[in-house]
Formats: sequence, structure tokens, C-alpha cells
Amino acid sequence: MNDEIILNSHNKEEFPPAHTAEHLLNQTMVRMFGCERSRNAHIERKKSKISYTLDHKPSRKEEKEIEVRMNDLIAADLPVTFEFVDKNDVPKGIVTDRLPADASDTIRLVRIGDYDVCPCIGKHVRSTSQIGRFEMLGTNWDEHTKVFRIRFKVVQ
Repeated sequence: MNDEIILNSHNKEEFPPAHTAEHLLNQTMVRMFGCERSRNAHIERKKSKISYTLDHKPSRKEEKEIEVRMNDLIAADLPVTFEFVDKNDVPKGIVTDRLPADASDTIRLVRIGDYDVCPCIGKHVRSTSQIGRFEMLGTNWDEHTKVFRIRFKVVQ
């Protein structure tokens, strides 16, 4: 399929390696902590930040494990593919609650190997090895809101 088809307007110009890393990080956090994908991310070429609502503050060991898993996924050279589906016939398990109200009837699913799949209209690399190295720059924990923020960059 042609991944240049424009289904909906898009107001961002992503840096594909960091944006694809965001997908991997979202799924890694879901799998490690049972949380939702982030609803608060600022993904850029030089430095990115992304937040998750968790039930506990991750330990230093868990933080290191996030970084290890991310770099293992990148090294696995997983293919990044696209699939177009009718928004009323989305495969089971794919969450569409973040689609805009005026989303087209056809939506694009981005699949990263058999690790992650979600609706997205952004730009991505062709395979995870093109991301580079994932470096966690730091984290913050807000005990009151239970929000864990990760600052990271991808180094090519």
C-alpha cells in the first residue's frame, strides 16, 4: 500500500525515527506496567518527552529495563508496515478512542512487527533498525497525579 495517501489533515512534521520509537515505547510501557498508551507526548528530533499514568513509581531497575527493551526492539529490525481499514471494522484490540470526530472512514494502522499496532497518520521509518539507539535522558515522578515522565532521544 502507498503510505503517502492522505486520509486526514495532519498538523505535524514528525522526525520518523523518534516517532516510531514513541510507538515502541508506548507498547513497552503497556506491557511492563499495564498502563494506557501516552496521551501526553512531545516528540522531537533532539529530545522527546512522554508521560504515563502508572500505579507506582518505577524503580531504577525498571527504568533500565525500559531502555534495554527499547534497544532490543530496535536491534530486532522489526518491519514497520501500514494497513488501511474501515474505521467501523477495526481489528479487535485496536483502540480508536483518540481518532478525531471528523476522521475519514478509512484509517491507517501502523504495525511494527508483531509487537505493536495502532491508528496513526504520522511518518515512520521502514524498520526499527533505522531508529538508532534509544537513550533515556531522565525521568520524573509526580506522586500526587501518579504521572511518570520519560525524557529520551534517539541517536543515529
